[in-house]
Amino acid sequence: MTGAPTHSQETDRDIRLGHADRGFVGKILRLDAPPSGLSLPPQELEQRLVEMGFVEGARVEILHEGTIKRDPIAVRVDNITIALRRSEAMAVVVE
Repeated sequence: MTGAPTHSQETDRDIRLGHADRGFVGKILRLDAPPSGLSLPPQELEQRLVEMGFVEGARVEILHEGTIKRDPIAVRVDNITIALRRSEAMAVVVE
């Protein structure tokens, strides 16, 4: 395929925040919640993330990760620090 990535496609530089390691610093490109595997419907998860400050263009940094399966993670979004499950962070596409 050519052209800009569609909503569910990712480029080589884009990753899901849930896959990033402690110390990662990047920029939020978009929210794209997977349709299954979460405790919330995708639209509700995306709305909650927006309410917490996960918006396009925001600077994001992973500050800390839990000791069991690296979960949860402490994420700084602009100037706010938020605890988030890695499964929820999978809805955040970053570069």
